Amino acid sequence: MEYYAGLDVSLRSCALCIVDGKGTVLFERELPCEVGDIAECLLEFPHPIERVGFEAGSMSQHLFFGLTGEGFDVVCMEARQVSAALSAMRNKTDKTDARGIAQILRTGWFSPVHMKSREAHGLRALLSTRKTLLKKTIDLANEVRGLLKVFGVRLPKL
Repeated sequence: MEYYAGLDVSLRSCALCIVDGKGTVLFERELPCEVGDIAECLLEFPHPIERVGFEAGSMSQHLFFGLTGEGFDVVCMEARQVSAALSAMRNKTDKTDARGIAQILRTGWFSPVHMKSREAHGLRALLSTRKTLLKKTIDLANEVRGLLKVFGVRLPKL
């Protein structure tokens, strides 16, 4: 029998649901959204987990590489598809979303999202930070230039 784990992730906590190959819910729990806590909970489950899945979001990269490093087969699913599938559910809670994600994972009706490497994310963060700092520096220089112009002081252009 195969077992699938669905995670509904929020910034502080996540809902976990494990279903079997027939779709029967075997385990549900709310836990902190930390890789160690999630991995520990999945490893305590008496059967091996075939696949762990969650929808793309702000915590996706951290969870993807963390759980992959713990030895799980992890899938990050396209958020629009998951949202469309879960919109048919009557009760929208983290617990029912995790249950729906586990069922989507079990059926295979999803598109996986390509997960960029940590190096790519690091480089993008550096470039974005540099761009922001440069913009703030130019804005500050222009503000000082404008304030001093009132007093007849003209600063040279940079």
